[in-house]
Amino acid sequence: MSDLNDDALDQLLRDQFEGPVPDDGFCDRALLALPARRRSATWPLTFGIALGGLLCWLTLHATPLVRAAWHDWFSGHPTAPAIILLAAMTGLSLLALAWSMAEAYDR
Repeated sequence: MSDLNDDALDQLLRDQFEGPVPDDGFCDRALLALPARRRSATWPLTFGIALGGLLCWLTLHATPLVRAAWHDWFSGHPTAPAIILLAAMTGLSLLALAWSMAEAYDR
């Protein structure tokens, strides 16, 4: 329906009916007839996170940039590799946040 007809329909229903219509237990019967809500499986998410972490570690394990960045970061002397690594992690985290918020908005 359109917004133009909603007000007229609401007014017509208010004029014709004086109060709530008793449902005689219809809502309760309808709720009992509905199937139980399916639980979503969490193992694909857990598996995907673990696999993604493992693949990232395997890919970046031999890279000297990552080793130098972690060493510099933990020693308290951030250098260019440490700042690049931090910027990349921040950017990817913000991208994942934006994606998850967009997915949640669609539901």
